[in-house]
Amino acid sequence: MKSPSESRIVWTVAAVQFVNVIDFMMVMPLGPRFARALTIPESSLGAIGGAYTGAAAISGLAGAFILDRFDRRRALMVAMLGLAFGTAIGGFATGFASLIAARLVAGFFGGPATSIALSIVTDAVPAERRGQALSKVMGAFSIASILGVPAGLKLAELGGWQLPFFGIGALCLVTTAVGQWLLPTMPPRASRLNRAALGALFEHKRTIVAYALTAVMMASGFLVVPNIAAYVQGNLEFPEHDLPWAYLAGGVASAFTMAIGGKLIDRFGSLRVTLVGCCALAGIVYAGFIHTPPYVSVIGIFVLFMVSMSLRNLSANTLVTKVPRPEERAGFMSLQSCVQHMACALGAFISSKILTEGPNHTLVGMARVGWACIGLQLLVIVITAVVERDVLRPVDAIFGQRLGDADERGKP
Repeated sequence: MKSPSESRIVWTVAAVQFVNVIDFMMVMPLGPRFARALTIPESSLGAIGGAYTGAAAISGLAGAFILDRFDRRRALMVAMLGLAFGTAIGGFATGFASLIAARLVAGFFGGPATSIALSIVTDAVPAERRGQALSKVMGAFSIASILGVPAGLKLAELGGWQLPFFGIGALCLVTTAVGQWLLPTMPPRASRLNRAALGALFEHKRTIVAYALTAVMMASGFLVVPNIAAYVQGNLEFPEHDLPWAYLAGGVASAFTMAIGGKLIDRFGSLRVTLVGCCALAGIVYAGFIHTPPYVSVIGIFVLFMVSMSLRNLSANTLVTKVPRPEERAGFMSLQSCVQHMACALGAFISSKILTEGPNHTLVGMARVGWACIGLQLLVIVITAVVERDVLRPVDAIFGQRLGDADERGKP
């Protein structure tokens, strides 16, 4: 049975993650709007998204050495206050350089906020219920799409591209106050991550393979994600005023997927669910971004892309949380956040180098980006199999269980 405190922690962390996710997500659909206002090439939007994730990676690495020394509630609140400041100053940007600087500040605090939030959940929730708990926290991605991104786009229509930055900054402050009130004190761990402990983490095959899974998974997605809004508007001539409805449809479908995804993972295991998610993602990338004209409508692209990404990411991240020992968890999650954000930055920067801006704000080279994303899905599947079968469960145990099952079936 789940205790009231466990449920309260999960939902409070989900709210924190909602604000963090919407802060990160908002820049991408707003990209074409502020690109025109600040005379930024739309093919460079990936670099702006990469600035946030690159800074988050660096701060995540630094956090790996210090997070276990502090009360996690207090550390989370400090990170959220910094995120509020970095987001708000983005509304004062006057060009490419100043906007990059603002996103660097936001990413520097947003990265630790994510790793601390996930550490809180993994500490508070037993492993047998962690899939469903993380599905609620990661459902912030869906809720941000359902409510946050469309609302932000509408704010931009009403008050200019700057207004969403100010609004999200204010929302960060409100969420910080709620978290301070509802989250319990979580004393620092006795173990502290230092250079020796960091080296010890990488002595384990399971750690290296888990980080490889995170890196490939996130880099493959962020080859495409920062460029979706610009692509559907410039190449597919999708009206800008209809963009909130596309994100709304994708978010609703993704929320439904998250609702059942945790149960599927707990029942069938991460490998099978990841396989389904990767295959679905490869299919929609081909149908929506490689084949011209697309096989599906723009609304269909958003729905299928967000559903497949949500399912794949949820299953893989649930698997990765089972890798570290309890005393390693905060440091491990901080390093995972570093790897995750650095991979996102790498994918976003690579896409900005592959793509060029054509006439009428079209993106040239999207098919090459799509094929790269599809190819990496195969690698995600292979690495997931290694983590689940060779790292978390010894090979001889797997075959022993199968032989035992076969003996039972052979009995009269």
